[in-house]
Amino acid sequence: MENNTRNQTNGASKKVPDDIRGGSAGRESAEHAADRDDRNHGISPANTSDARNDTVWHGIDANKAMEVLETSRKGISESEAGRRLSVFGPNALSSVAKMPKWKLFLVQFKSPLIAVLVVCGIITIALDHLIDAAAIFLVLLLNAIIGYYQESKADRAVDALASLSSPTCRVIRGGRRLEIEAADLVPGDIVLLESGDRVPADIRLLDTSRLRVDESMLTGESNDVQKHTEPVEDDASLGDRKCVTFSGTMVTSGRGRGVVVATGADTELGEISSLVNNASGKTPLQQIMQRTERGISIGVIIVAVFVFIAGTIINNDMTNSFLSAVSLVVASMPEALPIVLTVAMALGISRMAKRNAIVRTLPAVETLGSTTVIGSDKTGTLTQNRMTVERLSLGSGESFSTDEVHAGSLEDGTNDGLHAMLKAAALTNEAYRSKTDEGTYNYSGDAVDVAMMRVADDFHALGDEDRKAESKLETAYEPELAYSMTIRQNADGGFTQYVKGAPDKLAMMSQTMDDGHGNEISIDAEAIHGVYETMGRDGLRVIGVASRHIDADKDLTTYRKPRDLHFLGLEGMLDPPRSGVREAIEQCIGAGIEVKMITGDHPTTAAAIGERLGLQQTDNVLTGREMADMRDEVLKARLKETSIAARVSPQDKLRIVEVLQDQGEVVAVTGDGVNDAPALKSASVGIAMGKSGTDVAREASDVVLTDDNFVTLTHAVRQGRVTFKAIRGSAFFLLSTAVAAMIAVGVNVIAEMPLLFLPLQMLWINFVTNGVQDVALGFEPGSGDELDYKPRKNTEGLLSSALWARTALCGLWMAMCILVMFRLEIDQGVDVVSARTMALTLLVLFNFFMSMSARSETVMIFKLNPLRNKFLLIASIVALLIHASAMYIPGVASVLGMAPLALWQWGLCMLIGLSVLVLSEGDKFIRSLLASRGYGARTGMYAAVHQARRKIAGMIRP
Repeated sequence: MENNTRNQTNGASKKVPDDIRGGSAGRESAEHAADRDDRNHGISPANTSDARNDTVWHGIDANKAMEVLETSRKGISESEAGRRLSVFGPNALSSVAKMPKWKLFLVQFKSPLIAVLVVCGIITIALDHLIDAAAIFLVLLLNAIIGYYQESKADRAVDALASLSSPTCRVIRGGRRLEIEAADLVPGDIVLLESGDRVPADIRLLDTSRLRVDESMLTGESNDVQKHTEPVEDDASLGDRKCVTFSGTMVTSGRGRGVVVATGADTELGEISSLVNNASGKTPLQQIMQRTERGISIGVIIVAVFVFIAGTIINNDMTNSFLSAVSLVVASMPEALPIVLTVAMALGISRMAKRNAIVRTLPAVETLGSTTVIGSDKTGTLTQNRMTVERLSLGSGESFSTDEVHAGSLEDGTNDGLHAMLKAAALTNEAYRSKTDEGTYNYSGDAVDVAMMRVADDFHALGDEDRKAESKLETAYEPELAYSMTIRQNADGGFTQYVKGAPDKLAMMSQTMDDGHGNEISIDAEAIHGVYETMGRDGLRVIGVASRHIDADKDLTTYRKPRDLHFLGLEGMLDPPRSGVREAIEQCIGAGIEVKMITGDHPTTAAAIGERLGLQQTDNVLTGREMADMRDEVLKARLKETSIAARVSPQDKLRIVEVLQDQGEVVAVTGDGVNDAPALKSASVGIAMGKSGTDVAREASDVVLTDDNFVTLTHAVRQGRVTFKAIRGSAFFLLSTAVAAMIAVGVNVIAEMPLLFLPLQMLWINFVTNGVQDVALGFEPGSGDELDYKPRKNTEGLLSSALWARTALCGLWMAMCILVMFRLEIDQGVDVVSARTMALTLLVLFNFFMSMSARSETVMIFKLNPLRNKFLLIASIVALLIHASAMYIPGVASVLGMAPLALWQWGLCMLIGLSVLVLSEGDKFIRSLLASRGYGARTGMYAAVHQARRKIAGMIRP
């Protein structure tokens, strides 16, 4: 069948043969016949869908495929095509309706924190406190604008997938060749494919002529696939289905004809689109924030309701009681936290961009830092995406590396045989080379041919006269032949036949072989096979090379099938690892991150690369075929046993990601092809390649590596951890202040004292003073040891247990100091405004010292260089100056309800404020001391009390 097609398609003409195209009479006859078939046994919607869904197209004969689809080589009729179009729908990918912008803006108010503040604002308006209400709603509007800006970046992954669809295609309908819109294709259509075409649907091939297709977008393999028409095993992986072409892939050479078996959403590309549409998931930070917001909201509402009821009962004043409750809500709500998150992550984005990592979604910055598993694509990320000849063997001799040739460590006499082999491989070759202005060469074509031509150039195995030698006869590579051949004329008038291909095949065609020194000896096929197997076990793709001299008077056509060759040797090639990747993987392992290679490549090749890269488990490769009948529980166990998954489909990749996430892992996935898009979208953080990646992969990702280098990823992980540390420091600072204000306001109402803080004053504190310090804490740089520790636990939350304890301790102390000072001021006859100003100033100074302590959870403040975060130092001083200025400017002081303080009052507040720094740093010191002595389970003040109790018990025990 393939030979017939090859005869039909030889030459420059692209017309369909007459027996297919037919004349006008033939066309009418075909139309009537097709119409008659439609009436007698047209495809019904139900029956056809069932038949198509149950058929494994790559596992059945081409004629059987046409029988199932009720079509023929002359195609279906136009009327039948129209009917099937109404049954199966257009050959196009569906898209998800995007949320209207107005709705997206309103969604920003669904947070429980925001909802509580909205209610407070509305009631405050009802009580005619318009300035307080205006301040509350201004804050809410600012937060909503920030959230809307981030979420309005529409997800364009599905649009990018749709762009892969071919706009038009050539079909045969009713015996006529037509060019139609690809969207009008239906199952049963006969499609013609040529070099340069984008495949418009999933097609079961009927005829091929040197048809090669680039399927890297689906399989991840960099080599073009040689297509044929013979069925393959039912459970063959996507990359091994050689008799089917898939929608969206590119025809790189040759021609073919096939029957459409799937269109639109039913294609492999359509299934990927569906997976991308359905893939969703929240990042660890988003989950943490939801839990934190929910907890804070519930706690604040309970306390606020208690304050309102208690104040109303005790003071018999509902209005002031409500204002106290509003003050408590405003004081306790971390309104500035969204801004802090945005600033810290935006800063992380800027730092990552300098390291060639472009972040597309803000939460991805922090998620990288909490990653526990990296599922990395192989080609182009871990490897160079450049097939390279690494090992050579002359005749059946022991293989040696190309580095040994460069180093000149080979025995004398080897070069002659080596040059002969490299020359033969480069002349039996369809790669193209062009010289740049700098004198270097660019190569294009099949990856194997490019590798062989490049190594020949590296060792100067060819001269200009060799390249100019005329080719008299050629046989292109075909899978059934397993070799390619060319005969070139020599300068003396004779000819040389050059052959390369499967080593065993060439050994059978050869009589002699090289002895390793350029001499001929009798062929030893068994020895050649042994070397071939040894190189193959190292994951190398091995190609044999042979040649033969032909006299000038011989008939070259009799040499079309090679025979009596001289076997020159073997070339073993591999896509080598990138420089620095092994060290980067070692860093990841040291940081508690497991690296898994997930690839569509062959298991042997993947295992060889994995071993070179230092992956932990490379001898028990998981395959897509193995996964097909595997339950999730078994797959979880297998993933613990191996670091490599090979020959996997897009569905397999997605399943691996989801199974790992079900185990509580935070999974980062790298990829560059359409096949990676579902996994990229579903992963905790998706990382696409900027250079080699497709638009689909980039649009489905959260991060894009502009240099396609795994090493860049480790830098991004480190920066992610730096970002979370900064966010955690800011959150600790905010929440400790909130706890202090909540306790102070709550006790203030119950103690029958005047109103401690006005709602507007709490907003002033939250945004004008400590709000600046919150943002500045987001600029805290890393300490350089971020990759020396394991990722934090998923259950840890926004703050660690140590920071929660420190928050409660410092918050309680600050609240107590503020209440005592306020009470003493009132008892001494100081007016309420001045006493309130003293309490407010003390809170501002507490914030000043807490911001310094919040720079690190564990490192003492005297060990931190204040100039490493100049912005925080400046912001803290500016915050004090702003607060001081406000109380001395009459108009501002009147609005805020403040009065100017004397110098001694400032000094008193400064002295008391310093006490919280001593308390916070003391907690760090005690925890560090106890940890060094093995009291890791009980930390901080609780551990100190526990230790003291044990000592006392020991002293009094008889």
